[in-house]
Amino acid sequence: MLRRLFLTMVLALSLPVQATLPAQVREAAGLPAADWRAVGRGELRWFGLAVYEAALWVPGDRFDRTRPFALALTYARAIPRERLVSTSVSEMRRLGWRDEAQLALWQDELVRVFPDVREGDTIVGVSIPGRGARFFHQGRGRGEVADAEFARAFFAIWLDERTRVPELRAQLLRGS
Repeated sequence: MLRRLFLTMVLALSLPVQATLPAQVREAAGLPAADWRAVGRGELRWFGLAVYEAALWVPGDRFDRTRPFALALTYARAIPRERLVSTSVSEMRRLGWRDEAQLALWQDELVRVFPDVREGDTIVGVSIPGRGARFFHQGRGRGEVADAEFARAFFAIWLDERTRVPELRAQLLRGS
């Protein structure tokens, strides 16, 4: 039984990820036409329950924090906006961003750009270095947070070495 489960997980993680960043997201984010590809993907589970599948898209061949990139989260369950926002702010705080006034402003921005999600919904966050981040839900623009420091803090939740989910980070960066 365990062997079958292990083989199923290995097979699922080796399936191809969508090869390019959806054009509608790239265009709406104002990103240059480029050969975007998914460099990795993984699944977040909490106490054995699937929460979301994540995929990291980059232009070209390698992840580089100094260039635009996109992180897509496809949710396996419904999660209210308030939970998404509070978890994001808590993780940014845990990773070292501790200016409470700044975190309160970022919390307000996340409330503005995050929706409640249902099972199967996808949120894409696009990092635009030196500018901030743009967010999409089900392929439609939700808004931009025009703050480069916010973008660094937000995407650190998944991509920083100190992430709470190092296995997911490794899976996202495996093709880089």
